[in-house]
Amino acid sequence: MGAGSPELLDLVEQTTVVQGRRHLLFALRLKLNEREWHVVRRFEDFRYLLDKLKEKIPDCKLKVPTKSLFDPNFHKTRLKGLTAFVIALLEDPVYRDRYVCDSSYNILNSDCSQQFLGLDQLISQELTFDDSSLINLGESESRRVRIQDFNLIKTIGKGNFGQVFLARLKATDQVFAIKVLSKEQIKRRQEVRHVMSERNVLVRSLQHPFLCKLRFSFQSDTKLYFVLDYVNGGELYKHIQQERCFSEGRSRFYAAEIACALGYLHSENIIYRDLKPENILLDNQGHVVLTDFGLCKENFSTTDKTDSFCGTPEYMAPEVVRREGYDFAVDWWSLGVMLYEMLFGLPPFYHKVRERMYTAILREPLRLCDTISLAAQNILTGLLQKSRSNRLGSMNDFEEVSTHAFFRTMDWDALLARRIPAPFVPLVDSQADTRHVASEFTRQPIPDSLVSSATRVVNTSNPVSTDDTFKGFTYTGL
Repeated sequence: MGAGSPELLDLVEQTTVVQGRRHLLFALRLKLNEREWHVVRRFEDFRYLLDKLKEKIPDCKLKVPTKSLFDPNFHKTRLKGLTAFVIALLEDPVYRDRYVCDSSYNILNSDCSQQFLGLDQLISQELTFDDSSLINLGESESRRVRIQDFNLIKTIGKGNFGQVFLARLKATDQVFAIKVLSKEQIKRRQEVRHVMSERNVLVRSLQHPFLCKLRFSFQSDTKLYFVLDYVNGGELYKHIQQERCFSEGRSRFYAAEIACALGYLHSENIIYRDLKPENILLDNQGHVVLTDFGLCKENFSTTDKTDSFCGTPEYMAPEVVRREGYDFAVDWWSLGVMLYEMLFGLPPFYHKVRERMYTAILREPLRLCDTISLAAQNILTGLLQKSRSNRLGSMNDFEEVSTHAFFRTMDWDALLARRIPAPFVPLVDSQADTRHVASEFTRQPIPDSLVSSATRVVNTSNPVSTDDTFKGFTYTGL
């Protein structure tokens, strides 16, 4: 790992609510050799690690605070104790050298210190660069990668401002999806705020199992680069098209995982605003991964309203179509549209003429077939209420949706832990398998200019090449 020892910068409490139960999490921000990363752990993870360390070191002096519920300062005391535990873990050479920074993996298994601190991934992704050429755009952007550190394999997608490429990191042989955007096009279309918002949401989504993960972001003079996990099980849209519709059980599974992702975003004060099957990928185990955060609205409170006209017409809530102020409830409407589409094959108010579709969204009643259960009919009726105030999820958000009878048999804790087997597992041969990517993309050649366009990395010490428009874009994660 090079010189230096890991350092704990911060440890804070986070909470999430699932099916009426409050779950307490602890977010750790760590640093090693000028590189920062985050991990989120449960209280049980601290105790589990301590037990494992005591098995290896009988005279282990580390301690985890007990659950003294009758202590009026319980939360403050516990946080202080956990902070002391992590600091001792990092500072004591017995634990640090043998159990934390031993890259041979001879002692530790994946459940011990390296995984707990995120150091196992940090070691595997350690890169070497000429530091004089690295971007420096702020305190959290210390260790950089560049496009030259990847082998570009194939084109796998296209967006409004650029393309997406399958790539392999030379140093570790890991496979990623790299989204390459044109700075000029973004600025010309005044979309800088949306791109920066997407970057921010991706950074905050690292710890959720059903959200796409950002590993790195960096820039050249002309391009922006998002390095994301490559999710190769195909778009949900493609699977719906191939199978026409899904069973109720399979639809319930996907809807539950999507609802978890939306609930997490909402708890982080983010409205997603573009839920559709094209933005849902399946991973190689069949679980959903929510992608494309370009239309997200950040820093949104439960009392706020926004009126931006955005999204995909088939999935727009009535209040968006009417250009009225709206809130988190628009995402629950979109979930209802998606659930309907999974069950019946088409969105409920679809029409090939857009204006007629808008009219249907606003005025036509929801039509349901009795081929689905009463619980399914009921949740669709609740999610697709044209009045926002009557819509399922409008009052208590995810908590309200997750407790509906349609999800009565769902074990939400097991779902979040990915312990529930997916009802369908895509056929995938390898990490780099592209069989589920549309041939219209994979047939496209990789532009010759791509690598050369990134050779001049932005250097903020040079005022001629400095571009403050995207200051703060660069990110190094795990």
